[in-house]
Amino acid sequence: MFNLQGRAGARNPDEAARLLDAAAKLGHSGAAYDLGLLYLQGQQFPQDLKRAGELFAAAAEAGNSEAQYALATMYKEGRGVPKDQGKAMRLMQQASIAGNLDSMVEFAIAQFNGDGTPKDEAAAAKLFLKAAYLSSPIAQNRIARILMAGRGLPADPTEALKWHIISKAAGASDPDLDVFAGKQTPAVRDAADNAARKWLSTATAARP
Repeated sequence: MFNLQGRAGARNPDEAARLLDAAAKLGHSGAAYDLGLLYLQGQQFPQDLKRAGELFAAAAEAGNSEAQYALATMYKEGRGVPKDQGKAMRLMQQASIAGNLDSMVEFAIAQFNGDGTPKDEAAAAKLFLKAAYLSSPIAQNRIARILMAGRGLPADPTEALKWHIISKAAGASDPDLDVFAGKQTPAVRDAADNAARKWLSTATAARP
């Protein structure tokens, strides 16, 4: 990493790649993932999606959640590996369980829609809520819509507006939720605004 980023002197990407390759051969999942990224990006080496997939697969098998997510994306898109939505979602689920935030959101979307995995709106809502508390604007928006519609969780206008306000603060606008907010009573809007302000102030204070 020092050679790759130039943190202890001049950058030496060739030496960085050599060391990553050596570490990957010794079973270091993080090194395999980082080396896979180099092949995927095609900067240090000519782009080789097949080799990237092989390295991600080795790291994913060792439990690296970032590699699981990267390989899932490749299967989802059919890049470097055959397109396979089922495999993509199984890997996405593994990464989600390991705490990978992007995977949590993508797997929850697939689970809510029944895309490549059995449809389960309640389980998807639970996962969206977990990701929302981890500050994913997409998950915050999705949980707001779920609470607005009462799908996967009981309808709750105050909580729906709270998460809508929070997600909007992070840049995730939603015209449908704006319309929904306009139809609520002042008491509901005030309660949601107060809850959102409290959450946002706590989240901001917790940042390093």
